[in-house]
This record gives sequence, C-alpha cells and structure tokens, in this order.
Amino acid sequence: MVPFVDLKAQYLSIKAEVDAAVLSLLESTQFVLGKEVAAFEELFAAYTQTSYVMGVNTGTSALHLALLAAGIGRGDEVITTPFTFIATVSAIDYTGATPVFVDIDPVSFTIDPAKIEAAITPRTKAILPVHLYGQPAEMAPIMEIARRHNLVVIEDAAQAHGAEYRGQRVGSIGDLGCFSFYPGKNLGAYGEGGAVTTNNPEFARTIRMLRDWGAERKYYHDLKGYNYRLEGVQGAVLKVKMQYIEAWTEARRAVAARYDAQLPALGIATPTALPERRHVYHIYAIREARRDQLQTFLHDHGVSTGIHYPIPVHLQKAFAELGHKEGDFPHSEAAAREVLSLPMYPELPPELQDHVIAALRSWYHPA
Repeated sequence: MVPFVDLKAQYLSIKAEVDAAVLSLLESTQFVLGKEVAAFEELFAAYTQTSYVMGVNTGTSALHLALLAAGIGRGDEVITTPFTFIATVSAIDYTGATPVFVDIDPVSFTIDPAKIEAAITPRTKAILPVHLYGQPAEMAPIMEIARRHNLVVIEDAAQAHGAEYRGQRVGSIGDLGCFSFYPGKNLGAYGEGGAVTTNNPEFARTIRMLRDWGAERKYYHDLKGYNYRLEGVQGAVLKVKMQYIEAWTEARRAVAARYDAQLPALGIATPTALPERRHVYHIYAIREARRDQLQTFLHDHGVSTGIHYPIPVHLQKAFAELGHKEGDFPHSEAAAREVLSLPMYPELPPELQDHVIAALRSWYHPA
C-alpha cells in the first residue's frame, strides 16, 4: 500500500538528532516553554521574515489568540472561507464573533478577493484568508481592501510553511499569521503545536500573556488568559527540523512536478500553482466528478488517498445556526465534492509515485 503520508520515514532520516534533542530536553526538565521553545521561535521568526513568533499548543489556539489580540469579540464579524478545516471557523466562534463566508476562487481553492468587499458590514473587524493546501491566497487585493476599510488581516498559514506570495513569506504579509505543527504538516511536531507570527510588538506581548494565563510574571494576571503554552519537547523537535524544512519543501515541490508532468495527459485536473506564488504542496489535490469511485478504485489498487475537505463549513451541522444552505457557496461545494488528495510527502520514493500514476492511468484509460 502506498501511504498517504509516511511520518516514520522522516523520523528515521533525522533520528539521531531528534533523539539527542529530546534526551537533552528531558535532562533540562524545561518541559513547558523554556529555552528550546525560545530557540525555535527565533529560528521560525527568521524563516517567516517576521519580528516575533509565539509558540502555542495547537494551530487552533494560534488562530484563537491572534483574533483575541486583534480585539475581536462578541458582536464582531470576521470574513473567511467555508472551504477550510473547521478550526479556522471554530476559532472565530470561540471569541464570540460571527464568521462571514466568502466563496473560493475555483482555481486556487483560496478566498476570492473579488467577493470580499460585498461581505463587509459595519460589524466587520477582520479578514481571515486561508492559504489552503500550501498555496497562498491572493494577498495584494486582500490587504488593499483591509487597509481601505481599517480591518485586521490574520493569515491562516497552517498548511503553508515556507509558501511565498510575490517573494514574501506567508505569515508576514498580514497583521498576524497562524501556523500549525500537527505531525502531518510540512513542519510537524511529535504531538500538537502551533505558533503566531507578527511584526507588531503589542500583538506579540498580548499573545505571550494570553498563552500563559494572561500573566507576564507568575501569579500576576493582567488578562483573562489560557493554558496554550508550547511544550518544551515540541520546541526541541521543531528546532531540529528547522534545518531541513527547505530541503523537504523542495522535495515536495519535486513530487508535485512529477505528478504535473504526467497526470494532465491522462485528463486529470491537477492543482494550479498560480504566478508569483511559491506553492509548498501540503496537499496535492486533483479534481474528479466521480471522486468517491476513484478513491475506492485507488484503495483497491494499493494507493492511500485523502479528502480535504468533504463538507464545507457552512454545511456542517456544528454551524447550522448561521443559516446557510446548499448552493450558497457553489465553488466551495463543488470542490468539496470533487477533490481527492494523492500521496504527498518529501520522502515519497519515485517507484511508489510511479505506482500511484499507473493506478490513475488504469482508471482513466483502462486497457
């Protein structure tokens, strides 16, 4: 079976360094935040071209704290996309604000800037674009609209470590950026993890307080905060991985290029990497109207796949109170019906990728 992702292959490639880092962390007993987390934050700030990085316990917490630091709360509205993992929208809901959806551009799968302005109301306080699958959203018009309407921009970069828009790293373009280090991400911890990036010192100070019970010094709580701290062992692992993220990113791009070179000739709708963007291929999603049948066929032929995501958030039962119905966001709904994610990870061997391509060929062009 060709795995969808192989985390063990990556671990084995850096095993000696990771093992040493974790053992050193255990000896230090700095199990929560501490010097390893601080060292990782410094490395990730340089990588994302930002001034401040605050490590937190999950990508969802990163989104929640970014929204809170930006002053988002009850009665406010935040514009985002319905074609994303539910955490994007749940984080808005955590603050008491209302998510307002804008449909995606069907080529990029990211929020359509041309539809944003019509969704702005007097209650709108922020825009939350999602760099889905590793492709940056169209940030120039988003930033222009935000500045004109005095809105905060919070980038959901959970799937886009190292992605670039017009030469600028995601997470540094908006007012705040949010990353996930869930194990399967392009930069994954060995457990949960996340981070907020910003160039604004006040946002950074607020988020550092909010992640640690609202305190700058122990037992003195200036804000109503949370226990969202990043564990020391995750900081140690992520610090090791920072040496390799660019090589792994280029390996992902090479896997994508190999798919791109062969799949279109079979009649397969492959991802489109748009101009002036560095796509980092967290997900390589093709489109197929008979998606479920194709997934079953591939499974039967030894290929693991994924679906990211089968139900857009506006049609999820958890957000039924927003009152949306099928047909409200047609491009998001069509993508949810058709996307199928192929095996994609830096260590994917050419012979296994060839097996994936051969299985697809036998589906689209049976003998």
